[in-house]
Amino acid sequence: MNRRSFLAATAATQLASTLPLAQAATLPIKKAILYGMLPKQMPLLDRFQMAREIGFEQMECPQIDDPAEAEAIKKAADQAKLPIHSVMNGDHWRFPLNSNDPEVVAKSMKAMRTSLGNAKLWGAETVLLVPAVVSPDHSYAEAYKRSQARIRELIPLAAEYKVVIAVEEVWNKFLLSPLEFARYVDEFKSPWVKAYFDVGNIVLFAYPQDWIRTLGKRIVKLHFKDFKFQQNRETRKREAEFVNLGEGEIDWKAIHAALAEIGYRGTATVELSGGDRAYLADVSKRVDKILAGA
Repeated sequence: MNRRSFLAATAATQLASTLPLAQAATLPIKKAILYGMLPKQMPLLDRFQMAREIGFEQMECPQIDDPAEAEAIKKAADQAKLPIHSVMNGDHWRFPLNSNDPEVVAKSMKAMRTSLGNAKLWGAETVLLVPAVVSPDHSYAEAYKRSQARIRELIPLAAEYKVVIAVEEVWNKFLLSPLEFARYVDEFKSPWVKAYFDVGNIVLFAYPQDWIRTLGKRIVKLHFKDFKFQQNRETRKREAEFVNLGEGEIDWKAIHAALAEIGYRGTATVELSGGDRAYLADVSKRVDKILAGA
């Protein structure tokens, strides 16, 4: 570099340092709402149309056992042009896959097959699964081994339906670090098993932005929720309270930066309490703010 080039480069650097930092780019993530957040007193189609009108682009539905109800949901979603992107399995808590009771396992497997069938019917990309529940009667090591074995039994059906089994981290005393979560998913060596990452579920003991960077491309779906922590005067324990997005202690700008870094381009579903149109419209705007990095 000659003297003239050096001086020009130095001047450009000094000028850049005096300019305001560029605003964060809006993340290319679709906004979704949980089926259960919509007003139950409204007719089905009206609920879905309202969700679309206030800015939601997709919806996540629970497992539906009744074929007629599942068909009605499909019809309403199609008419409202509100695609169902994911199915939340309904029996993974009551009937955990890692149970040592064959009847419990059979019920859990049946529920997953129903959820996968729902996903195929609705055109959903994923089924959310809590893979195991650790308890005094079910050890961590057993939960790891048994849940993987049973998920492997489900992979052929997931592949046939082209639906990803999305394993979620939650308060089940299992998969307690991002390194282990990543390893758990990788050990399947299958494109039909990935991670469903809930931003709020780990804030009691970890930092979601760290987990996002570690899990990276394994993340197929996101849940957004927020928490506020307070000290219980009687027990002196730190307790968490669900709050609206942006009113808790999650560092949403750090979340934005981490998601941008890994190039996530999927869907984020809000998982909050339900409410009326005004409340849900406000939630939609809060998601917009998060995705914009504001």
